[in-house]
Amino acid sequence: MSETIQSRLDALGITLPDAPAPAANYVPFVQSGNLVFVSGQISNGPDGLIKGRLGDDMDAEAGYIAARTCGLSLIAQLRAACDGDLERLVRVVKLGGFVNSTADFADQPKVVNGCSDLMVEVFGDKGRHARAAVGVPALPLGVAVEIEGIFEIA
Repeated sequence: MSETIQSRLDALGITLPDAPAPAANYVPFVQSGNLVFVSGQISNGPDGLIKGRLGDDMDAEAGYIAARTCGLSLIAQLRAACDGDLERLVRVVKLGGFVNSTADFADQPKVVNGCSDLMVEVFGDKGRHARAAVGVPALPLGVAVEIEGIFEIA
């Protein structure tokens, strides 16, 4: 019997949050054919929004943790798009990461690794993906990281 995604989440001690509701006039995900496009998920942990600016009041390690929370929300949105059945995932196609950072901060890829590493931990080889990691001068609500995703499902 092969390992399920839920059993892997359980083994990792991960409880997914509820899929966050949109904060403005958009939908949390759109399915087109076998692709699911998940809107940007902001860094939000159990204690609330993870705010900050990398290179100013946050370091890459704190940013990594913030990006991981974005990944948890992405997976929660994917679960909603799949009517609760994460086994429908064929692969994580692409992640687009936005890092609230100073002009001289150059470790955006290390920050977005928090989400990328999570995808591989949870989905194995299906979690390997293409990616962008971009520094921006500000993000909504002052959050540290926002990440969007494209997923292929069956």
